[in-house]
Amino acid sequence: MTLAVVLLAVFVVPTSISGTAVALPAIGADLHAGPAASQWVVNAFNVAFACCTLVWGSLADLIGRVRAFAIGAAVFTAASLACAVTPNVYVLDTARAVSGVGGAAIFACGSALISTAFDGAARAKAFALFGTVAGVGVALGPTVSGPAVDLLGWRWIFGLHALALGLVLVCLPAVARTAGETRTGAAPRLDVRGAAVFVLAMLALTYAIVQGSQWGWTAPGTLGLLVAALALLALFTARSKRTPAPMLDLSVVRDKAFLAYCLVPVAASFGFVTQLTYLPTYLTTVAGHSPSSAGATMLLLTLPVLVLPLAGAKLVERGASARGVVLASLGFLVAGDLALLLLGPDTSTLVMAAPMLLTGAGMGLSAGLVDARALALVDPAKAGMAAGFLNTLRLGSEAVAVAVFGSAVAGLVAGRQATGTAPAAAYDSAFHALLWAMAAVCAVLALAVVALARGERRA
Repeated sequence: MTLAVVLLAVFVVPTSISGTAVALPAIGADLHAGPAASQWVVNAFNVAFACCTLVWGSLADLIGRVRAFAIGAAVFTAASLACAVTPNVYVLDTARAVSGVGGAAIFACGSALISTAFDGAARAKAFALFGTVAGVGVALGPTVSGPAVDLLGWRWIFGLHALALGLVLVCLPAVARTAGETRTGAAPRLDVRGAAVFVLAMLALTYAIVQGSQWGWTAPGTLGLLVAALALLALFTARSKRTPAPMLDLSVVRDKAFLAYCLVPVAASFGFVTQLTYLPTYLTTVAGHSPSSAGATMLLLTLPVLVLPLAGAKLVERGASARGVVLASLGFLVAGDLALLLLGPDTSTLVMAAPMLLTGAGMGLSAGLVDARALALVDPAKAGMAAGFLNTLRLGSEAVAVAVFGSAVAGLVAGRQATGTAPAAAYDSAFHALLWAMAAVCAVLALAVVALARGERRA
């Protein structure tokens, strides 16, 4: 029951991100919203999610994972209902931000709940399913939401999200009776000042990333936000060192093996998520694919993410080293990004298959396994805090990778077009240059993971 309830909620959250993007044109037309206000329907969710994940994880350790998960699910449900009946785009943007707060709780508290509810091979399998379902949610979001918008209207997308989370809330009392809870043992007391400083730091950082490509990365507003974010993060670190009950216990982060596993999704952000985001544009702009053909071709990248998490867990169950499987996945990421350099205007789908499958395998093989191993290294009483930190790094690195890749491609394309290069050729050249860069980043992160994980006990 615990796993099924968590997985249903985990499916809805990424579906609400990728699926909502499909509805933006309909939302803009119905609410008479401009492009910027419409885009914040997605951005508001992502910013709030990134800001609140660590806070929810720490809160779960204090008040209990089931209770924190229930509060987050209730917040998500109420906000989704508000989205469904919103009178204008500004209320919708606000409600989506509140949805992001609830979504952060679902991911942070859900993974912590699984970590304490299962052990050994069962835990590895549960986290593999966690990763698979999250991937399915991202992949199926547009597929499910597109027909829903056409048949029922965009408001029903949010209504369906609320309905699914309502079912989760109905089932949670049964989960509370069966799930083993582990708390810190101290009186529930959140480091409110630390949480406020961290949320402000993440808000400044994510807003700078979201707006940086529009304002310019060297614009005073962007630089000011980045400096403020760094200063606030330094203040948060200093507070965490001297506070008896910090929101983030730095001893968790000082565990080199735990930190190694936290870097794996960062590598995936640069090696996989950037390709998931920008490869469709390459296929349509350079390779001449139609949108439907590009979408079908992208299955080569996404199918391994849906299939391989359980395969990775099965390998570990049969005696393979979890660390070895994770390192192999990083090797696949680097090799896949380098092999994607074979792409060209006339490259056949058959030739593209191997690089795309390899890159997808790099993401899929360790999905879920990373969470299972990272949280297994942490005191169960701090599992929520650890899950919050891991998921903050995951989403934050995705935002950074996508923004930096997109900005760099735009700059390189503009520079090449200024010298008379045709648009398609300019994008082709820029994309290949960025593939080298992404492969290099993944390789450096893989080496860091190897160095940090060296002292981990075999598992």
